[in-house]
Amino acid sequence: MTLVQLEYVVAVDTYRSFVAAAEKCFVTQPTLSMQIQKLEESLGVKIFDRSRQPVIPTEIGIKILQQARVVLTESKKINEILQEKKGELEGQLKIGVIPTVAPYLLPDVITSFLKKYPKLQLQIWEYTTERIIQELKNGALDCGILSTPLSEHGIQETPLFYETFVAYVSEKSHLYFNKMVSVEDIAQEKLWLLNEGHCMRGQVLNICNYKHNQSSTGTFEYNTGSVETLKRMVDINAGITILPELSILNYDEDQLNHVRYFKAPEPVREISLVTTQNFVKKQAVNALKNEIMAIVPERFKSKKRKEVMGFDL
Repeated sequence: MTLVQLEYVVAVDTYRSFVAAAEKCFVTQPTLSMQIQKLEESLGVKIFDRSRQPVIPTEIGIKILQQARVVLTESKKINEILQEKKGELEGQLKIGVIPTVAPYLLPDVITSFLKKYPKLQLQIWEYTTERIIQELKNGALDCGILSTPLSEHGIQETPLFYETFVAYVSEKSHLYFNKMVSVEDIAQEKLWLLNEGHCMRGQVLNICNYKHNQSSTGTFEYNTGSVETLKRMVDINAGITILPELSILNYDEDQLNHVRYFKAPEPVREISLVTTQNFVKKQAVNALKNEIMAIVPERFKSKKRKEVMGFDL
């Protein structure tokens, strides 16, 4: 049994295809298949059911794959020890970020981070929360930046900051003349929402209590996957939307005239750095955490007089 063989079986389990796994491991498909067959022969069991498409692990294969991931994770910690002794960060750090955070937080973080750690290569993907959790468990990501709490088995959450939700209001809305808004104020407004699959959609629905207050005819009809599109829909078609505060920090005076904060307790989302419980690259992940904390506004670091919005995956 070798680490390479374990990497190959984990890759097949991740991508559910021998061809795709070979491509990701930068080997030919016959080479990968031969090594997996050798491992199965040495163990005396079949790890994969090759008669199924996509390929799936056997009952014993599931248990072997679970342990293979543990072994590979532990083996990578040797490089962690060496990097710690050298006092420098190098290699790759693979990060998953939800789309409603990435464009407003990462540009400044990346610039500062790469100046301090030029030997560390960042690889970043914008994924939904569900996809980030899946990729973390598969070992395809080292960490994620997303909204919590998740209460997901095997996942470790480190809260970073609490981002306030604000209302973005059309000039045609009666709320445009309010200095602040409440949940009751926006209950009957036309509300522009993100698509299904975005955790912020669930948080906004919880803010507005739409699950209970929504009429049978509905007061919102259009969904989008972009926070910027939500704002644009309000500008053109009236109504209101709910935005994360980081997205408005660079607004000009005219845009800020449309922003209304909620009365206390303010609805917020908890943004956390998320890893598996037995994660590697601890130095790099901690360095990323420190860069984020140095950039976010100080007021985001407390949840006093704020209410954290939950959501369902």
